[in-house]
Amino acid sequence: MPKKKYDVIIVGGGGHGLATAYYLAKVHGITNIAVLEKGYLGGGNTARNTTIVRSNYLWDESAKLYEHAMKLWEGLSQDLNYNVMFSQRGVLNLGHTLQDMRDIERRVHANRLNGIDGEVLDAQQIKEIVPMMDCSDRPRYPIMGASWQPRGGVARHDAVAWGYARAADALGVDLIQQCEVVDIIIEDGAATGVMTNSHGVIEADRIGCVTAGNSSVMAKMAGFRLPLESHPLQALVSEPIKPILDTVVMSNHVHGYISQSDKGDLVIGAGIDGYNGYGQRGSYHTIEHTVQAIVELFPVFSRVRMNRQWGGIVDTCPDACPIISATPVENLFFNCGWGTGGFKATPGSGHVFAATLAAGEASEMAKPFSMFRFYDGALIDEHGAAGVAH
Repeated sequence: MPKKKYDVIIVGGGGHGLATAYYLAKVHGITNIAVLEKGYLGGGNTARNTTIVRSNYLWDESAKLYEHAMKLWEGLSQDLNYNVMFSQRGVLNLGHTLQDMRDIERRVHANRLNGIDGEVLDAQQIKEIVPMMDCSDRPRYPIMGASWQPRGGVARHDAVAWGYARAADALGVDLIQQCEVVDIIIEDGAATGVMTNSHGVIEADRIGCVTAGNSSVMAKMAGFRLPLESHPLQALVSEPIKPILDTVVMSNHVHGYISQSDKGDLVIGAGIDGYNGYGQRGSYHTIEHTVQAIVELFPVFSRVRMNRQWGGIVDTCPDACPIISATPVENLFFNCGWGTGGFKATPGSGHVFAATLAAGEASEMAKPFSMFRFYDGALIDEHGAAGVAH
């Protein structure tokens, strides 16, 4: 049974919520915490993403946040004493037009100014890294070059959730599953607790909502709106095949990305579905479009069979950057709007949000991501770097 009152309640038991609870306990010494999850830990987008990790974003604010996450990734297995299978196999972002290449060069230069690794490669250098990719002039969109971040890679998504959950539990955090928050209790303009479907009212001094595609629903309970849209995001895996692809390949132009898991599956995905919704089933035409893009890049994969596909619900902001922010309701904070970039940010998101909850105000790295930037116009447009779901 949960306690009647906590110092902090985290709503949402995915990677970001569990990371927030862990860093609150470890870094800030706040252990009287409850993580409330309506399903099971790590059962939402954490279990449904395609596990790519990179930090090569364009603008200073987002680049610093994702690089902060990258540095935490690099020591995460040791920190949690749990193998999250982080594999720094490199990430290629392909360019197919002159404008693509101009954008790639601009982004790589910006990354280097921020101390983030990156190189601009030509087609021959790409061919040396990924020999089976069609780098000839035959495809509809020939490959002209790419950005290359050697420190990027992939990690095991469920191991990240399990690792953070185990570490938070060891520090005294209460992890409460099958406990859906159905209302936020507000008295005199301040949040004082939550109403749950299984344990009634649970009070707290501060509440952090980390509920991804359901963040708009949570905000409505508190009486305000967020500038978010929720979209289905689909992915698929192939049947297992022998190791052939040892890096991550992404293309905004043909709209697809691919890596190979340790089990041998080809992990494939693309952009968000064009419609708003909360369905996790996906749709055939989106999968067909994605597979067409991958086969154009890799004709050798044309006869590999699809094993399964699925969908998740992503929350997207107008400027393709997250919200890590206080709200119009005192003591209520939101961490959301990660869109297609949530998994790669997991450690950084939790670390920064924990600092915000501990202080009761935005930490230095969180300040640019206030929800109120949509009132004052200080947006951080990352549509170029976040153009494909990854």
